[in-house]
Amino acid sequence: MRHLARLADYCSITNMHTKNLAIVWAPNLLRSKQIESACFSGTAAFMEVRIQSVVVEFILNHVDVLFSSKLSSVIRDGAGERF
Repeated sequence: MRHLARLADYCSITNMHTKNLAIVWAPNLLRSKQIESACFSGTAAFMEVRIQSVVVEFILNHVDVLFSSKLSSVIRDGAGERF
């Protein structure tokens, strides 16, 4: 994900903004057997892929926060606590 986020830094040269990268990579990163099956076709498949691309775009826009060591330690330390 960090690599794709770095590619987005060169969007002025490549025209591959995070949205474009998400559209291209989402079906591979968030592969769904349901979409590939016969029960999804046409509009339903398009909507599912659209949701995937929104998720990947969000991750790419927030890669530094989501994959930071600080966040990982907070999650790890809080994993044993119950509300």
